[in-house]
Amino acid sequence: MATIARRFHLAGKVQGVFFRASTRDVAQSLGLRGHAINLRDGRVEVLAVGEAEKITELESWLWQGSPLSRVEAITAEEVTLPELPAAFTTGNR
Repeated sequence: MATIARRFHLAGKVQGVFFRASTRDVAQSLGLRGHAINLRDGRVEVLAVGEAEKITELESWLWQGSPLSRVEAITAEEVTLPELPAAFTTGNR
């Protein structure tokens, strides 16, 4: 299977509700690499790298999110990375 990279930006109640940690857990269970980071504007950025089918599964989960979150909008774009991430991490930007 070919490896692809897709970046998502999520808006809604996605910070302070365990969204990043939950996303990391789901992404790792799917064998994906990348990150989930809080952005200063209140959104969360998720970068997922792996098999297209697994990224599609993650995207479906992103609409659900963590139990306390409320996702209102998601934008997605295919990206080309100069270097592939080694794991799935969380953080802030």
